[in-house]
Amino acid sequence: MTMTYAYPLRPRKRLVVPALWRQVVRGAVKEDDRTVQPEPDRSAFTQLEIYDAVLSAFDRRAEVLETIASAPDRDTAVRRLGELLGIRPAQAVAIVDLPLHRFTAGTRDRVALRADELRKALVR
Repeated sequence: MTMTYAYPLRPRKRLVVPALWRQVVRGAVKEDDRTVQPEPDRSAFTQLEIYDAVLSAFDRRAEVLETIASAPDRDTAVRRLGELLGIRPAQAVAIVDLPLHRFTAGTRDRVALRADELRKALVR
């Protein structure tokens, strides 16, 4: 008889992109799969602030992309974006971390929809 031993599971590495962004920027959501699991380490208010900052970046995408492209490093890009859009560093980091191919109208619509859902939930 062969003995098998259970090895302890290794903890999964935490992904760099928060679950919140994976929900928004990943491909189109199926209509029957609209369940959104809340992220425990961010409040709804913080999420809404980040969504609003991303929406303002979408509205001024040419300036935002020029600011990021002209910055010598990531920290400078975050600081300049904060000055350009009048946002906090956490919001600017979220914009800098957004992949370039996500600056599309479809992604903007998904972000706007999620921001509206959060606003309605917070008003209740």
